Amino acid sequence: MSDLYQGFTSSAIGKQITKMLGLPAPTRLERYVDGAPLVDGTVAVGGRGRLAESLVGILDTLGIAGVEVAPGETPGDGATYKGLVFDATGLTSSDQLVALRDFFTPLLRSLDTCPRVVVLGTPPEQVDGGERVAQRALEGFTRSLGKEIGRGGTVQLVYVADGSEGSVASTLAFLLSPKSAYVSGQVIRIGAHGAAKPATPGTVTDWTRPLEGKVALVTGASRGIGEQIARVLHRDGATVVGVDVPQAASELQAVMRELGGDHLLLDITAKDAPQRIAHHLTTKHGGVDVVVHNAGITRDRKLANMAANDKGDRFEQVIAVNLTAPERITRELLDQGVINKGGSVVGVASIAGIAGNVGQTNYAASKAGVIGLVDSLADELEDGITINAVAPGFIITQMTAAVPFATREVGQRLNAMAQGGLPVDVAETIAWYASPGSTAVNGNVVRVCGQMMLGA
Repeated sequence: MSDLYQGFTSSAIGKQITKMLGLPAPTRLERYVDGAPLVDGTVAVGGRGRLAESLVGILDTLGIAGVEVAPGETPGDGATYKGLVFDATGLTSSDQLVALRDFFTPLLRSLDTCPRVVVLGTPPEQVDGGERVAQRALEGFTRSLGKEIGRGGTVQLVYVADGSEGSVASTLAFLLSPKSAYVSGQVIRIGAHGAAKPATPGTVTDWTRPLEGKVALVTGASRGIGEQIARVLHRDGATVVGVDVPQAASELQAVMRELGGDHLLLDITAKDAPQRIAHHLTTKHGGVDVVVHNAGITRDRKLANMAANDKGDRFEQVIAVNLTAPERITRELLDQGVINKGGSVVGVASIAGIAGNVGQTNYAASKAGVIGLVDSLADELEDGITINAVAPGFIITQMTAAVPFATREVGQRLNAMAQGGLPVDVAETIAWYASPGSTAVNGNVVRVCGQMMLGA
């Protein structure tokens, strides 16, 4: 589905009108193409701290060209950068924050289209005094820069716990590449939960197929975001087991047949659904490595008009599908030991669960509950199993195509990128969580929303 407004602003007359009226002019985002390098260009690195000396080497293992840049250093004639990485873990007092300006200001005008900026810090909750103040300040800096950078650029803050320095590669691979096209203004924590062990060297031998030999379960996999999740996990090497309701049998079977995967038809709210899923994964695949709770429904209506006997109870249905079923399935798989060591559980939440939305008290409650599920299990999981969530914003799907034009246009423009995201943007984020190199990425909720301007 094309973005008509973006097409207009890209035309000759559209550019003139956009500039004259001061309208947003969204940049066409670069997205990852299978077989392409992670970064098509050079990444400048700098800063002072625990990771500074190893950054160029880490990038080299990913096939990314990195170059060290000193504070205040300006690029040579015509030099451009596709990304910037600054190690701020060494900032221990507020007066040292000026180092951010000294590094970034000379470089920002030399960034290529769709650039990636990453600031590395120390989790504030793990330090005290002036250092805690300085590290917390990084959040305001990165979120503001994300709204300034423009040209399809993204800015992220990655808090790296002491001792987890060897586990940043998979996160840098994601954040510096086009795979994170619609993710910006996010705060990510690596090694913040003790149950998740840092990745060991050699965990990922092929960054193009990190899920080779792994089994991934995706609910709601027959179409939309779920189908795209299945396709991206398959691209990364996983055998996908798609789950959907019997009514979606033909669509699900067609997708899984194309991907060489497996399928299971059931209603995830059924009393025996968790046991059936566990049995299928155990007997057919010997377990599962990635569990993605994508299936979800909406039954929108203002709470005052949401009677208990209204169309089978709109409130109860949404909670049952979006939240209770993922809870029950996750617990069953954990209790039976079906999830393999180093496995990953990923919930699909929503911006509505963070910011709320008119007419969606049921939906927002269910999606906030998915975030609660992450919070409740992050410190409980063993064997290196992780749990994280994505919170999509306005993602262009068949569902959003049915939204009234004016509402749809406003929804797409209220973010730093002035456009809607695509299902693949959600899928790429989930694939990053699922990578064996992300075993120290635990307890995170990352918004895939182009950095919404309001509410979150």
